[in-house]
Amino acid sequence: MRSVGAAERALEMLCERALKRVAFGKTIAQQGVTQERIAEARCGIEQARLLTLKAAYMMDTVGNKGAKAEIAMIKIVAPNTALKVIDWAMQVYGGMGISGDTPLAMMWAHQRTLRFADGPDEVHRHSLAKLELARHMKLPGEVHMPITRGS
Repeated sequence: MRSVGAAERALEMLCERALKRVAFGKTIAQQGVTQERIAEARCGIEQARLLTLKAAYMMDTVGNKGAKAEIAMIKIVAPNTALKVIDWAMQVYGGMGISGDTPLAMMWAHQRTLRFADGPDEVHRHSLAKLELARHMKLPGEVHMPITRGS
């Protein structure tokens, strides 16, 4: 949830700055790329928020072992979403975005560090892929009927 909160704060800052900063004769908020990023950020934040809630629900109802897939997914999704949104906010701020004048650079550093602390994304992806493949493997005693054309 901290990653979701950081992304939410970065989007808020992005929007506030985009409405004030002018480039090429119009506000940055009027630029198509900024509008695309704002929309994409909102979608990503809500997806991460819902996945976080699902993981928490699964942990509460079936335990951590039963929620392994959801835990792996959120460890991948939340920090990466936050990093993307924070980066976009930093770009809207320009040089000020990477300075100590805003909290954005520190927020970005915290999210990047979280990806190391929680383990590499590749490990979470590997674990998630194994869980997903296991769901699709043939069960012992299961009869496999090949599908043929015309059947």
